[in-house]
Amino acid sequence: MASWEHFPHEADIGVRGRGESIAVAFEQAALALTAVVTEPHLIRNAEQVQITCEAPSLDVLLVDWLNAVIYEMTTRSMVFGLFQVTIDGLRLTGKASGEPVDRKRHEPVVEPKGATFTELRVSRDGEGQWVVQCVVDV
Repeated sequence: MASWEHFPHEADIGVRGRGESIAVAFEQAALALTAVVTEPHLIRNAEQVQITCEAPSLDVLLVDWLNAVIYEMTTRSMVFGLFQVTIDGLRLTGKASGEPVDRKRHEPVVEPKGATFTELRVSRDGEGQWVVQCVVDV
C-alpha cells in the first residue's frame, strides 16, 4: 500500500515514500515533501507542471526529483498535492498538480531548501515494497 511519512533528523526533516512500484514510492516521497510545507489535502490540483529528470542511479534520481519539485514550488510560488511519475530506466517523467500558494488557506510552515544525500535510501523492504527516503534541508 502506498504511503508517505516524515522521520526526525536534527534540524532538518526526513521524507519517506513507500509503494508497490518505484514510481509510486517517488510520488509518495514528493507528497511527504509537500506535507513539510502544508497539509496536502488543502491543495486544489488545478494546474499541472511537467518535470523531467535523469540521473546515473535511482538514489540520485530521487534527490534530483525532489529538488526539481522544490524548484518548481519556489519559482512558481505553488504547492502540489498530486504527483504522477513514470520511471524508465534512470529517466523520470512526472507531473505535479497543484495551485499557487494561498497563505491563509495553506498556512505554509517552512520553505524546503533542498533534498540531500543524508540518509538516502532507495530499496525494497522484506515485503517487496519500494521504500525511498532522504533528508530535506528546511
